[in-house]
Amino acid sequence: MFDLSEQEIENILTKYKIRKEKDKQKYLQRKDNEEFIAQNRARAKAHYEKNKDKKKERYEQNKDLAKARNSYYYYKNLNKINVFQEKYPERFDLLKCMVILMNKTHSHLHLLHNHFQK
Repeated sequence: MFDLSEQEIENILTKYKIRKEKDKQKYLQRKDNEEFIAQNRARAKAHYEKNKDKKKERYEQNKDLAKARNSYYYYKNLNKINVFQEKYPERFDLLKCMVILMNKTHSHLHLLHNHFQK
C-alpha cells in the first residue's frame, strides 16, 4: 500500500496528535457558547432524522450478533461459558466465525494501535 519510513510514520503521528490537541482546545473554548450549543443540537437532530432508517436497518442486520455477544458476556460473567456453548451452539458458532473474520480482515490494526501507544 504505502511504503513509509519510520521517520515519516512518526511525523504523521506527531502531526495527528498535535491536531487532535488543538481541536480539543478549540472545542473546550467553544462548548459553553449558547450559539454553538444550538448549532450542535440542530446538526445532531438533522443527522438523526436523516439516518434514522439506516440505524434501524443496521440494528436488524446485526440483531443476531448482538444477542450472541450479550449472551456470551452474561455467561462469561457467571463463569459458565460451557453452559453458553451447550445452550446456544448457533450463537457460539456465530461469535467464533466473527472472531476468525475479524482476525483476517483487521490484522493490520493492532500494529498501528501498538505503534500509536508509544
